[in-house]
Amino acid sequence: MQDISKLKTINVGIVGHIDHGKTTLLQRLSDKWADTHSEELKRGITIKLGYADAIIREDKEGLTVDKNSKGKPIRYLTFVDAPGHEMLMATMLSGAAIMDAAILVVAANEGIKPQTQEHLVALKAKKIKKIIIVQTKIDMVSKARALENYKTIKEFTKGTIAEDAPVIPVSAIQGVNIDKILEELIKIEITEPKESETPLFLVARSFDINKPGTPLDKLHGGVLGGALKKGTLKIGDIIEIKPGYSYKKNNQHYYKTVKSKIISMQKGDHSITKALPGGSLAIETELDPALTKADSLSGGVASLENKLPEITESIKIKYTLFDEILGTGKHETVEKPKPNEMLMLSLNTSITVGQVIKTRQPTTDNRQPEADLSLKIPVVPLKGESIGIARNLNGHWRLIGFGEII
Repeated sequence: MQDISKLKTINVGIVGHIDHGKTTLLQRLSDKWADTHSEELKRGITIKLGYADAIIREDKEGLTVDKNSKGKPIRYLTFVDAPGHEMLMATMLSGAAIMDAAILVVAANEGIKPQTQEHLVALKAKKIKKIIIVQTKIDMVSKARALENYKTIKEFTKGTIAEDAPVIPVSAIQGVNIDKILEELIKIEITEPKESETPLFLVARSFDINKPGTPLDKLHGGVLGGALKKGTLKIGDIIEIKPGYSYKKNNQHYYKTVKSKIISMQKGDHSITKALPGGSLAIETELDPALTKADSLSGGVASLENKLPEITESIKIKYTLFDEILGTGKHETVEKPKPNEMLMLSLNTSITVGQVIKTRQPTTDNRQPEADLSLKIPVVPLKGESIGIARNLNGHWRLIGFGEII
């Protein structure tokens, strides 16, 4: 099997409106169908974050992700397929936290839809600036309609983080222009990781990989899935995960930090002994798999022992509000947060709800408004980390702005 440890790696998010062809495109880019949960297959939509990976190789015909190609490996890609349904915005925000770049999918037969707008601002909220726009389903429209749709996309992205993003017309079903996407993906510049930094691993998923009836001596420890954002981790390292696991006592929820040793690590199907930032990463630990099953540790942060700040249930943020609420199809102005209002906050891969305790408007010294919040689920307060802010409108959480912890 290919040794990927020497290949430059990026984690690419596939985002966009529901049914615009994200999962089908991902299948073309990785040769893997990311909707693997039974409920997803039944309903035909991505509910949880889907994962896949691929190696871009260069052979006589050009760039390819064909696993049988004998071409020269150029770059290793891991993918996060984020759900496009408006009810699953929190999951999409968690996925955005581990992305290095994003492919925004817009179907040529439908054009810009509410979640196209909402996903683009979510990328802005999570500070993702490397974006490729893929115009899917061009085999379903005439050339004139495809060109009209292209102009609409260019108009839509004017003045946004995606203003200069390439727009690639694609038929995922027929494999048209997949190589053009690969060309753009290898152009994305990757920041060289600093090995001396304290490691920071964002937990997006957690699993029990043991099949029912596995003998005790064959059991695997709990597995964490996510992305290493800083530093390095290696087999044998002792890590701690915060907030850790939650338990109830006297009708109160408590959180306990979890510590464990790294037993093995994988990027896609590739085993590695040392992990650097870039791409998705799975870490097998010595934890009881009961602690990691069903994403019970997702939203956590992991690092070496005694390197993470203490968890907190109160944070102070500075924030920027969007001009209008996106995703509803209406042009509604975003109102300022009010004391006692409940807001959903997406911080790293964690989602929490916070009650606004106090707000402060900009002054000459402070150019952004600030807010103090009391949280229902504690977080690891990493200074400067980007936060997506959403408000509950008619039963749906809608993004209204972004901020950071101060």
